[in-house]
Amino acid sequence: MTAISDAARPRLAKGVRLQSDSATGKSVLLFPEGIVELNETAQEILIRCDGRTVSEIVRALAEEYDADLAALATDVRETLADLQQRRLIELT
Repeated sequence: MTAISDAARPRLAKGVRLQSDSATGKSVLLFPEGIVELNETAQEILIRCDGRTVSEIVRALAEEYDADLAALATDVRETLADLQQRRLIELT
């Protein structure tokens, strides 16, 4: 698996939408082949995939949740790598 750079700018892949499931109220990713229900961590990361770099996303989450920067950076990168492998996000 390729390491994700601090300067990478994650965004949803073409055809993928982040929204709330009307039946459950949970956040989901909709894409042409299906749907993925997101946990709270993935949702918080994806909400911030709005042109920010990975390091900016990590810093914003660390400030909001008063979390350890190094541990959070690892979690964010693992989540993004999983979503990238599933072709749900792209890195620019």
